[in-house]
Amino acid sequence: MSQSDGRGAIGRFVDELDVTVFGVGFAIAAVAVVGFLLSPDRTAEVMQGTNEYLWSTFGWAYLLVMFTLVAFVFFLIFSPWGNIKLGGPDEEPEFTFLAYFSMIYSAGIAAGIVFWGPAEAIFYFGDVPPLVGAEAETTGAAVGAIRYTFFHWGVSAWCAYTIMALPIAYYAYRHDAPIRISTVIAPFVGLDNLESPWAKAIDVLAVFATIGGVAATLGFVGSQFLVGIEYTTGTGVTDLGTILVITGLTVAFTISVALGVRKGIRRLSYFNMMLFGLLTILTFLLGPTSYIMSVGTEALGGYINQFIEMSFHTGAATGQEEWVGTWTIFYWAWWFSWTPFVGLFIARISRGRTVRQVAATGVLASTAVTLPWFATMGATSIFLQDAGQADVLGTIEAFGGDEAAAGYPMFEALPVGFEAPLLGSLLMLLFIVLITTFFITSADSSTLALGMLTTGGVEQPSTINRVIWGGFIGALASLLLVTGGTDALQQAAIITGGPFALITLLAVGVMILTFGKHHPLFMREENEAPIPSVEPDVGDGAAVETDGAGEAEDGDD
Repeated sequence: MSQSDGRGAIGRFVDELDVTVFGVGFAIAAVAVVGFLLSPDRTAEVMQGTNEYLWSTFGWAYLLVMFTLVAFVFFLIFSPWGNIKLGGPDEEPEFTFLAYFSMIYSAGIAAGIVFWGPAEAIFYFGDVPPLVGAEAETTGAAVGAIRYTFFHWGVSAWCAYTIMALPIAYYAYRHDAPIRISTVIAPFVGLDNLESPWAKAIDVLAVFATIGGVAATLGFVGSQFLVGIEYTTGTGVTDLGTILVITGLTVAFTISVALGVRKGIRRLSYFNMMLFGLLTILTFLLGPTSYIMSVGTEALGGYINQFIEMSFHTGAATGQEEWVGTWTIFYWAWWFSWTPFVGLFIARISRGRTVRQVAATGVLASTAVTLPWFATMGATSIFLQDAGQADVLGTIEAFGGDEAAAGYPMFEALPVGFEAPLLGSLLMLLFIVLITTFFITSADSSTLALGMLTTGGVEQPSTINRVIWGGFIGALASLLLVTGGTDALQQAAIITGGPFALITLLAVGVMILTFGKHHPLFMREENEAPIPSVEPDVGDGAAVETDGAGEAEDGDD
């Protein structure tokens, strides 16, 4: 890069920066992290106490909000509003369906799916969830355990992300609004008033939630990677080794996000999904296939039949309020805290698609891929533990109760029925590689979202901006792993799920208000009048070029 190019890149970074959101968001996150590092145990205790108060007092509200989002998403899919185009009438989708789906899935809850796939159901196998009606460690308990993993990781989580994405994408691609979370209040304040204190406060909160949620998740996924190294080699990883490993992963995802959506995130997401599918199929074939099908099919039927009952169950009727609070409400708050970055990323890649396409891809297609993974991993883990062929729970205990260890003894014990240690070793290797790619894809998409949030909604933030956030997230994950502050930051991030639950309800109201006014349900054809008394706040307008395949390339520095 020449000196003039360097000055140009710095100039672009400075010019596009939203100083208030960047500075305040960064400062709040930094102060919080210092507190976590100085007193991680005490801070985690305070944060956990706050979360326990929230779920015990307002758990019912989390359940009601999430069910409202699910109902509204299905309404959008099957109503005429699903035909609304997020862009011009003749605008084609920016990405192919395969690329679009791969990026949504890799950016969403996929890193958590890898972490909890082999672990969650086996916990429920011994600590039976509500509404199961079976004794612990029985076949009925196994079915109920997998059913509840379907419930926690199925349509509900993906609905929260989709609801946040749709109004942002609508106003961005039909009215030139900036791609940022505060755009959801555009109908109330006008697109030319998104610099108000309320809008800034929403975006600052989104920055903190994204930093906290992603850094904590990367800390957990990073620990899974490190546990894998220790499990396979028999040698523990030192603090210096931890920092070096996370630094290497940080360099990888920073390069990915610096390359842009098409050259970096899209291509890595393709690889990620192929490996995810391969590991699922191999585990299904080499594991207890008949048991997986039997238990998984019954769990799916229970998930469908009892979805409404589970969605409203607070635990009061069964005396399991604490179970619902520590699992279901925890997950709902976690998904709400992730809505800023995942919703923003989905909005960024949804230009040219219809509301129905976004909702069906983000919810139905994602759930259709998630459920087989949990059925396969959960049933295999339970079967091997119950048959004495793998000590999954004992391994977790040996690693200090770290759920990150669950997958390794499970894969090592495969295939079921005959000795083939090389196959088990191959599966463990594929699992470690999958952890790595999910770490990178979750981190690069969240880093892009942070760039958009801190530049006033620029679709393609400067490379410097993305590198700064990539380095910050990676450094934070390393510090948390070394100092033990991951739990504290996770609890802090989950607390932000409460405000964003309200913002998702606001997003529903915005869509009802806007779609009802400009796209009446009884009209088949779109006939939208311009929004009165609003001056469009035109975004960055970064250059877009078309490659030989007819798809646009990022106009990155």
